[in-house]
Amino acid sequence: MSQQPIQPVFSIEKLFVKDLSVEVPNAPRIYLERDTPKIDIQMTTAANPIDQGYFEVVVSVTVTAKLAEKTVFLVEATQGGVFQIRNVPQEELEPVLGITCPNILYPYVREVISDAVVRAGFASVLLNPVNFEAIFQAQREAKTQAQAGVGVTH
Repeated sequence: MSQQPIQPVFSIEKLFVKDLSVEVPNAPRIYLERDTPKIDIQMTTAANPIDQGYFEVVVSVTVTAKLAEKTVFLVEATQGGVFQIRNVPQEELEPVLGITCPNILYPYVREVISDAVVRAGFASVLLNPVNFEAIFQAQREAKTQAQAGVGVTH
């Protein structure tokens, strides 16, 4: 009898809002402004093992709206997920944690941001789609270049 190959396991155990902050520092006067604010969006992702075969992955987004130097609103949201990932080769684990899991989490954090901005009394902010694969590849390339430059004197 031949032994069956070990099948990879990938499952979503839990999706959750890990952190949410809404600030409207210039309320209520800011609601009298009629100009369209400038929106700045920053995003990060992170992945950490939490138990054998279980990983926490988070996507954090900060949206800042400003009129000149005045902050209209600031929304920070971190969407988390617990994923069971087993029997995946190490070289394939990084892309799963850096691409697949953020792709699952991103629609949820988009909704949290949009809902928080509307509840703060402003027009909805709709975050554009994100290509996590391109971001992952760029980060991997930058890391490789940085490692190649280690120990080189100029």
